[in-house]
Amino acid sequence: MLTEKDFLKLQNGSDIRGIAVDGVEGEIVNLTPEAVNKICSGFVKFLSEKLNKPARELKIAIGHDSRISAPQLLKAACESLNGSAVEVLNCGLASTPAMFMSIIFDEVKADGSIMLTASHLPFNRNGMKFFTKDGGLEKADITTILKFAATFEEMKGNFNAAKTFDLISLYAEHLKKIICKELKVSVDSKPLARMKIIVDAGNGSGGFFAKKILEPLGADITGSQFLEPDGLFPNHIPNPEDKKAMSAIKKAVVDNKADLGFIFDTDVDRAGAVLSSGEEISRNSLIAMLAAIIAPNYPNSTIVTDSVTSDELKIFLEKNLGLKHHRFKRGYKNVINECIRLNNSGVISPLAIETSGHGALSENYFLDDGAYLAVKILIAAAKLHKENKDISYLISDLKYPAESVEFRLKIIAQENFRDYGEQVLKTFAERSEKAGIKKAVPNFEGVRLIFDNGWALLRTSLHDPNMPLNIESNEVGGCKKIISTIKSFISDFNSLDTAPLDKFLIS
Repeated sequence: MLTEKDFLKLQNGSDIRGIAVDGVEGEIVNLTPEAVNKICSGFVKFLSEKLNKPARELKIAIGHDSRISAPQLLKAACESLNGSAVEVLNCGLASTPAMFMSIIFDEVKADGSIMLTASHLPFNRNGMKFFTKDGGLEKADITTILKFAATFEEMKGNFNAAKTFDLISLYAEHLKKIICKELKVSVDSKPLARMKIIVDAGNGSGGFFAKKILEPLGADITGSQFLEPDGLFPNHIPNPEDKKAMSAIKKAVVDNKADLGFIFDTDVDRAGAVLSSGEEISRNSLIAMLAAIIAPNYPNSTIVTDSVTSDELKIFLEKNLGLKHHRFKRGYKNVINECIRLNNSGVISPLAIETSGHGALSENYFLDDGAYLAVKILIAAAKLHKENKDISYLISDLKYPAESVEFRLKIIAQENFRDYGEQVLKTFAERSEKAGIKKAVPNFEGVRLIFDNGWALLRTSLHDPNMPLNIESNEVGGCKKIISTIKSFISDFNSLDTAPLDKFLIS
């Protein structure tokens, strides 16, 4: 019998994540079909109360990524939803953004939707994301659903009663129309002819971008790879931040002499790009490119990013593009919610984006959508292609730090690691101030220190017992100088493992 405590352990911020299949030593399955069944009952109760509609009047769409646990969890979910008398649309293999759009599309008009996914996590994991017309649910909403789930018995409705619906094709048509509208051509005019564009889906859900969008619009997708869904992810992790994954798409672009390449994470809410030269467009450069694309339509607007973006990006956004840069907390929901808050307060903010590749535009429901970001880049690339220009032209003035490092300093043997981390930050700030080191103002996360040759940001992790430390320098050898200065501020915290800093200093 699952308890409320068991359910709450599955919460990961505004998502649910757990171990769904055996196969990794020491990792015990906790996201069982029973758990998913009851969580879906909790979502029905939540949605019914939120919309003030009885369950029998609700329509809920559900989809999944390519994970091997998807079939059994989908079955459990549909049995629960059908058992609650909800109208269920089984959308099969889908992307997370498409599942939100099932609420928007006139052809569907779902009241709520569920995506079974654990993003880029290993094959044995899975999870759940939930949407209403207001977007993805917040952390407090997930807590409520999980507490509801603990009060339900398993529902055993008829799985086959769920209607099947090809949502991903509808979503692809939606994106094709956006591309053609921006290029001022008809959908059947093959506007991407004479462009070679490669997609690396990492065996996740993103293969549709090549097969259902690029190819029908005339692009040559020769060299595209790992488009077929395979939940064991045999080639590389579907994650634009993974070095092996990025190396794979860079090689494919160069080997096939492509104009552009795109790489998606498993559920396609994140993306990265690769230029014809093999240069990757991710993290700061991805933010810069998207900002450059939208800047003409949103002059003097504010771009919201996470806290670890570089000073060089700030200069590019503010000096080169005439925009404002607002650094906020890590966590894609934090960045998106801050963007929404700014817009509601009268500050025009068209883009919220993390260095992880999570990016949301105000013109697209503030939805973090890797395929939509790829579409924005694709449109700009197609326009520049007609002028015999590469899309790299948009960020040719972006500078990069000479060095950039990140450490995750483990917090050891502290039950309340967040409180311990906050004490470390308090002391770090006090000691740096006594040493005469300036702090960044404004600053919304951790402690960001400013040096003549760069910066350092120490913060607490959102979910894990560690403290990320990011350092960038505009000179070679500068990161070691910064570490030498700040290490003494935290070295006497016995439960904070600073050994990685020592190792770096002697490397």
